[in-house]
Amino acid sequence: MGLVSGKEILQKANKGGYAVGAFNFVNMEVLDAILSAAQDENAPVIVAASEGAIKYAGFETIVALATTGAAARKIPIALHLDHGKDMKLIEKCIKGGFTSVMIDASHAPFNENVETTKKVVEMARPKGISVEAELGRLTGVEDHVSVAERDAVLVNPAEAESFAKQTGIDSLAPAIGTSHGAFKFKGEAKLDIERLAKVKKATQLPLVLHGASSLPEEIVGLVAKFGGKLDGAHGVPDSELQKTIAGGINKVNVDTDLRLAFLGGLRRVLLEQKEEIDLRKVLGPAKEMVYKAVRSRIKVLGCSGKA
Repeated sequence: MGLVSGKEILQKANKGGYAVGAFNFVNMEVLDAILSAAQDENAPVIVAASEGAIKYAGFETIVALATTGAAARKIPIALHLDHGKDMKLIEKCIKGGFTSVMIDASHAPFNENVETTKKVVEMARPKGISVEAELGRLTGVEDHVSVAERDAVLVNPAEAESFAKQTGIDSLAPAIGTSHGAFKFKGEAKLDIERLAKVKKATQLPLVLHGASSLPEEIVGLVAKFGGKLDGAHGVPDSELQKTIAGGINKVNVDTDLRLAFLGGLRRVLLEQKEEIDLRKVLGPAKEMVYKAVRSRIKVLGCSGKA
């Protein structure tokens, strides 16, 4: 089918009331696992590369891998720049093969975030490239954080409405209490679903949940069994994730789950088959673990069969 715009995928998800997975990749094995899983689930999918991934693998390699992989599948696939901060790189992505970009100016004051985001929209719109932006900051919500501190980092629904109108963005990532990495919460997950619903009502945009890996017990257990140290790791439970989808989330970012799945499969081979030197046999099981993790996530998101 070839790559399509993120806007095309997310508008359909917004109308249908489901979410699409945005899965990060840094190499061929992880990307192929993502695309194969989505193809087998007949699901639309977004493959995401961060600025760090582009630096690691190379811009041309990232684009070539995604373009070639998408051409071989019959499902809608978008190539997305995750957490773009470098304006020169964002422009390069817009001109060089990406079909969706995120401008993350959430660290800046509101008006500065608006102006920076507008510049990206102005660059992307003529080329049909979709633009995602973020409001609030993903620092996590812990038991000891006061209400005042919590409100300072979570999205303000009134600001979200104004931001959407001023910038013309295609999707918005509102901070509602998740965080990046494997240690998202102390104790139970605390996501502000009521705040999310207000943002949805105010903007009517496809909304994005960052820091949404679930850290399934079987994956964390596999990594730990073969030498990984993840004591105290907590992800977003499936039940909480589905509440966010009901509240208006249409794009769910997943990175940590795939890293752990890959490393779990890799650690097991390296420790159980110490004589193995064939990279295909070493990396193959890691790739299979990612494939299984992506298929599982797609089912939870409700986008299986939506291609």
